[in-house]
Amino acid sequence: MISQKTRYGFRALLYLARSQGPIAIGTIAAKEKISLKFLELVMIELKRHRLVTSRRGKLGGYELARPADQISYADVIRALDGPLALVPCASVTAYRRCRDCYEPKHCARRRVLIEVRDSTAAILERRHLLDFIDVLTPIEG
Repeated sequence: MISQKTRYGFRALLYLARSQGPIAIGTIAAKEKISLKFLELVMIELKRHRLVTSRRGKLGGYELARPADQISYADVIRALDGPLALVPCASVTAYRRCRDCYEPKHCARRRVLIEVRDSTAAILERRHLLDFIDVLTPIEG
């Protein structure tokens, strides 16, 4: 299950994908009905993971760090929620042996959860922000 932080991250990123130029965080928060304080935390994480950039000043704000067709759903989930794997021993990016596992190489649970992770990653990596822009209302102005 994805967190509320990730849900808000998707909403903010899709808003930016439909916009031209940098957008003030207050505008995103108001239009997407997200708490400004919470959105600030989300945007800091997205910036740290190089999914957005920011500019200061009167004409500043946030914008996508790369085109919407190059930001996958997997990128967003990993940035805000961490690895896609359900358990650490099935993770590619954050592997850690489970406490109760005696032999990871022969663990049936791990093999199934690696298959789940691989299938999930395949779907999320081939879906990008751009895939969902046309189903949303364009931003005026």
